[in-house]
Amino acid sequence: MTSSPTAAPSREQLLHSLYEAAELEHNLMCTYLYAAFSLKQGEAEGLQPQEAEAVARWRREIIAVAVEEMGHLVAVWNITAALGGAPRIGRGNFPLDPGYLPARVVVKLAPFSDATLQHFIYLERPEGSPEADGDGFAAERLFTRGTDAPRVTPMARDYDTVGHFYGTLAADLQAFVAEHGEAGSFCGDRTLQLGPTELTLGGARPVLCSKTALAAFDAIVRQGEGAPSDSETSHYHRFAAIRAELAALRAANATFEPAWPAATNPVLRRPPRPEGRVWLENPVAAGTVDLANASYQLMLRLLAQAYLLPGPSAEKSLHVDLAIGLMRAFTPLAEHAARLPAGPSHPGCHAGASFTALRDTAAMPPGPAARRFVRERLAQLAGTAAALHAALGAERTGRAAAQLQALSERAERGLDLAAPVTTAPAPNVATPPPPAEAVDGVEIVQGRDVELRFEARRCIHARLCVTGAPKVFLANTPGAWLYPDAMPVERLVDIAHACPSGAIQVRRKDGQPDEAPPPVNLLQVREAGPYGLRGDLRLRGAPLGTRATLCRCGASRNKPFCDGSHHDIPFTATGEPATGLLGLPTDMPAVRNGRIAIEPEPNGPLQLRGPVEVVSGTGRMVCRVAQARLCRCGGSATKPFCDGTHASNGFVAP
Repeated sequence: MTSSPTAAPSREQLLHSLYEAAELEHNLMCTYLYAAFSLKQGEAEGLQPQEAEAVARWRREIIAVAVEEMGHLVAVWNITAALGGAPRIGRGNFPLDPGYLPARVVVKLAPFSDATLQHFIYLERPEGSPEADGDGFAAERLFTRGTDAPRVTPMARDYDTVGHFYGTLAADLQAFVAEHGEAGSFCGDRTLQLGPTELTLGGARPVLCSKTALAAFDAIVRQGEGAPSDSETSHYHRFAAIRAELAALRAANATFEPAWPAATNPVLRRPPRPEGRVWLENPVAAGTVDLANASYQLMLRLLAQAYLLPGPSAEKSLHVDLAIGLMRAFTPLAEHAARLPAGPSHPGCHAGASFTALRDTAAMPPGPAARRFVRERLAQLAGTAAALHAALGAERTGRAAAQLQALSERAERGLDLAAPVTTAPAPNVATPPPPAEAVDGVEIVQGRDVELRFEARRCIHARLCVTGAPKVFLANTPGAWLYPDAMPVERLVDIAHACPSGAIQVRRKDGQPDEAPPPVNLLQVREAGPYGLRGDLRLRGAPLGTRATLCRCGASRNKPFCDGSHHDIPFTATGEPATGLLGLPTDMPAVRNGRIAIEPEPNGPLQLRGPVEVVSGTGRMVCRVAQARLCRCGGSATKPFCDGTHASNGFVAP
């Protein structure tokens, strides 16, 4: 994802753009779920066996895309919190008024159909795609939101695709960090973010710096909106595959209707502006949608509450668990609504959950009052669900009632009204944090016996530091996080020397020698990952230390260093090349150590000069060379060595 340089925005403008990103991801998630819940299920609902199998698969696929949108939403929330803002949990109600988003980004609730599916494809299309929007989804009128005039007031921007929007947002973030620095930019309390401790979701990774924030933006684009059209796992490609299968089934059966005729933009009462909306007059349908909406609203408030609770903590995790549980109760209610008639004003039209948002989903101040509110509201929802199921006796309302009752009981057990307000966990050290300084992107902290240095751009998150020395490296902690005096110096030195990327370095102050180059220079080829290099390293003539991990997938934004992008592409390459590959020597050389000069060739390979023993990921010797040209475009057929493919596959690198 690339964008042209931009002037640094204000923090207010940056947060304003992130709020729009959050609403966009949130809106798309709702529209996808609405279409999925309208799909028929099984032969009992009128489908032929082959059709039933296909429609069930489409439902799973659309819901999986919606879950990925939720991951994108959490990623945007975490970036917002990292910048010191409060995540935007709420959104506008459907359908969105013109001007809320760019003219060509129309968002409304509609059941699954050819037109709705084409609309999804249009929203997820890559840049330059000729895809048209679905019938009935064209904008009421074209308009321009943005302005070229400088403004102090945060202003919305126009964009053709969501991928374009994130490209601009990434450029804004880079400019902001360049002006304010990493620490000044990412000044939010890291413990407030949602991470793997709270939920397992693609975007639920702590945002610590520009590297992790930009990686989140890139992952959103590659996985979802704006991904390249040849990406088989992108949302665009997955929706296009459903379109092709739908056309084939329609050709075989002209009467095939995969979905119930759920309402477009359902509402619970006749609105002041009824155009483009369906109001629900059927009391059973309205009651079902009312309970579904209330469950959805409480889910949002619980997530907002989770972002006020420092973690990891049992209370923070419980809020997230209750929120996810509410979504599981919402699902059968939304499916049931799509199978009920809307009312006499709209004959032939069914109901649908409207995802009505509260006027304000802001969290309540943490403490007994907030806990009491959650317990009261869950008890109310459970009681309403029990009454609804008693009246209807439907299988789906029964599932929802059981789920809501279980959630209410769990809240009663887990939310102690007498417990003190949760506070951020204190660092597990006895002494105050030593002051840190930053020099050329390296954090430097002076300890009693060592100088501890951390270079974020080289970190590959191997986690040997935070697991081996958790009192020295306080992961996801606001403010100071490096405490070199929190463990014996020899053990700390061992942990630092184990860091594969060289991001962690120590300089001894107790008269003992610093880290020496290894007796044998090694180049380890890691399975579907980077090169691990050991030796007396020089990068373009400058000392690099004795450890480095270098990109070989071609996707790192921090070349020549690895930044973990091989996980996102995904990159596939063996870590077990054959011994004696390309006829290269395996004989023992007279000299096995010494200086290794690393020279990245422009748009080409990594040139190494110096004795190197190439080993596989399991440590098996592959060959021994005095110089090598290593592939770093990811395309060579003779990996790990360059075969010239970079000249034809468009690889670009300094």
